[in-house]
Amino acid sequence: MTDRKDVLARNLAKVEERIAAACAAAGRGREDVTLIVVTKTYPASDVRMLSELGVRHVAENRDQDAAPKAAECADLPLAWHFVGQLQTNKVRSVAGYADIVQSVDRSKLVTALSKEVVRVGREVGCLLQVALDADESGRGERGGVAPGGIEELADLVADAPGLRLDGLMTVAPLTGEYTGRQQAAFERLMDLSTDLRRAHPAANMVSAGMSADLEQAVAAGATHVRVGTAVLGVRPRLG
Repeated sequence: MTDRKDVLARNLAKVEERIAAACAAAGRGREDVTLIVVTKTYPASDVRMLSELGVRHVAENRDQDAAPKAAECADLPLAWHFVGQLQTNKVRSVAGYADIVQSVDRSKLVTALSKEVVRVGREVGCLLQVALDADESGRGERGGVAPGGIEELADLVADAPGLRLDGLMTVAPLTGEYTGRQQAAFERLMDLSTDLRRAHPAANMVSAGMSADLEQAVAAGATHVRVGTAVLGVRPRLG
């Protein structure tokens, strides 16, 4: 276990250096960017070591993995982010442990999440997942609401009991006009965030960038980056 912790510590230090350098290059303070470590497919023991190394935000994308892991690590001072496409039949479980759901992209999900959060007496933050590969009214290949649907969905979240509208999230698209143009995609997300904050000033969280493109996200103005592989290593193949 000591060897694994040493590996995680070295990887975390490298990621911290990258974020700090990106912040300096963008004229931003290091405190302006929060690191979320994506722990999907990795065991609770890794989450525990990351917590001991100072990590405070972790993310998961599959409820069947996340729920038992969050329960096993309930004693740790962690904020749990759910970042995967969320089916309504998983909402009851996710409402029990997620502090922030970053993949809110449709009204049916908002209604279901609000109902379950109220039932268990919690408040959950929501990010609207924006699909930059969608047309104005459609959904993206990997989920997400089109830019034209943000305003209506944001108002729905803001009015939903138990939910807090925290901001926007995107994944750099694999198709469409932003293919291979991560920084342009993230800059577009920042413009959409500016528009959102006119009506919802507190919704100032912008989650963008992963292991391969965190520098571009920081340059564009992201407040949170989601890093998995660069911290934990190449993921084991899911069976």
